[in-house]
Amino acid sequence: MRLKDKVVIVTGSAQGLGKTYAQALSGEGARIVIADIIDTGDAKMSIENRGGEVLALHVDVSDEGSTNEMAKRTMERFGRIDVLINNAAIFASIVKKPFYELSGQEWDDVIRVNLKGTFFCCQAVYPHMKKQGKGKIINISSGTWFKGAPSMLHYVTSKAGVVGLTRALAREVGDDGISVNAVAPGFTESDALRENLDATRQRSLPTINSRCFKRPEQPEDIVGTIVFLASDESNFITGQTIVVDGGAVFH
Repeated sequence: MRLKDKVVIVTGSAQGLGKTYAQALSGEGARIVIADIIDTGDAKMSIENRGGEVLALHVDVSDEGSTNEMAKRTMERFGRIDVLINNAAIFASIVKKPFYELSGQEWDDVIRVNLKGTFFCCQAVYPHMKKQGKGKIINISSGTWFKGAPSMLHYVTSKAGVVGLTRALAREVGDDGISVNAVAPGFTESDALRENLDATRQRSLPTINSRCFKRPEQPEDIVGTIVFLASDESNFITGQTIVVDGGAVFH
């Protein structure tokens, strides 16, 4: 029970990677806030059925008012916010295309959720973590920004921005006892991608071949790093980006 009674907000946790993170953190004793723009019923039930304590909220991370309400309701329910995991992002629905074919709307949609959403969520929890004198923010980036994935310029740029945000914010909030780190997974077979598994495997084949461990990455492969960064075991680590991709890129 490495996270016993810690209050952890996981954005984008109604399905996919975020749901896996939330379940794992709950299993370590954390009280979980599921924050997502889609229905949270299944994710909430999956934690409650295992005896976990959970608050499910409808949250649009790209809306400042919505993220502030997320923090407010978390405080009303649990009285504190120990960890924020910024996982919500647009990825599975992206149609790969050359950068010169990207519309301004496509660019704005991805940046608004993936980067601006991370920014809003950090702002929302900050006053509460500052008052506590401690807190942990874990931002989910991507291994794509290390090598530059083609035909996904908006996504790669958004995830590079998350790393920049992580490093700059760590400098700003260190005196408040708040750590800010990032995790950069590789191409991972989430629920959304598994809906078309054959196509997903074909899409991920070049990535698999570039790894030291030549197999598909699963959501469970990232859990240990998330739990470590959320726990007291990582209290003197901040401003870092941990790559979890089976050795596709070295950082």
